[in-house]
Amino acid sequence: MTTQEHEPLSMTGGGVEASEEEPSPSLVELIGAEVVGLVRVGFELYSLFVRTLYYCVRGRREPGAVMRQMFEIGNRSVFFLTVVMGFIGMILVLQGGLQVKRILPDFSRVGATFLDMLVRDLAASIGSLMLATRVGAGIAAEIGSMVVTEQIDALRMSAADPIDYLIKPRFIASLVMTTCLVVWSAAVATLTGMLTAYVTFDVNPRTFFNLVMVNEGDLITGLAKCLAYGAAIPIIAGHSGLMTHGGSEGVGWATTRAVINGSLAVILLDLVISTAGYLVFGP
Repeated sequence: MTTQEHEPLSMTGGGVEASEEEPSPSLVELIGAEVVGLVRVGFELYSLFVRTLYYCVRGRREPGAVMRQMFEIGNRSVFFLTVVMGFIGMILVLQGGLQVKRILPDFSRVGATFLDMLVRDLAASIGSLMLATRVGAGIAAEIGSMVVTEQIDALRMSAADPIDYLIKPRFIASLVMTTCLVVWSAAVATLTGMLTAYVTFDVNPRTFFNLVMVNEGDLITGLAKCLAYGAAIPIIAGHSGLMTHGGSEGVGWATTRAVINGSLAVILLDLVISTAGYLVFGP
């Protein structure tokens, strides 16, 4: 090793120029970069959504691909959602009944209030959060693996758009099966809540199953959430999968990003649709 290799590069004078370190970005620059990144992702998601709608109308027809995705999204999620929503129904009725018991020991409205909350919000929102984890991660992992193994490039070289071949069947299947799964989840939560009310608070099942507080505004709001969540989950997961890079590690990041962004989208859409429903139909 020569003498020059031992000389520090940062020393001043002696013919060696001082190395200038780049200044660290300020807080405003970091926030600005995050905002620009969010806006860019928002435009990409909007573009992907519009192109998916276009291919739903003008794309190729392949009912078999849609049916396979409906089986993957719907049938394979039934057991998971049944277990989760069964426990959710028991927990909500138990906690609600305990609060009622402290104030006024009248349980005649426990079932009606529970069903109103279930139809208007809880069944669609909690069920879709579960779907965002199971279905969103699966879509992002599958498409991300196709990206890193260059199967997506092969599709493009064959003049086939990956959105038409991969995103569109999952989009249609998710729209249909999310609605079906939410209806099934609401039925399961109602049944377990009814059993909990009967066993814990001695509420007659006929008294519990009281739909007097459920109106058409609740049904329309709940259905709108089903459709919005069913559209958002495959679009966000597909975008995360198509943006995958860096091999198997990138696939892992894509699935994580799909779950986080999908769950966040469900919560934001819940706020927007609930507010719109309140303004249009009232409390």
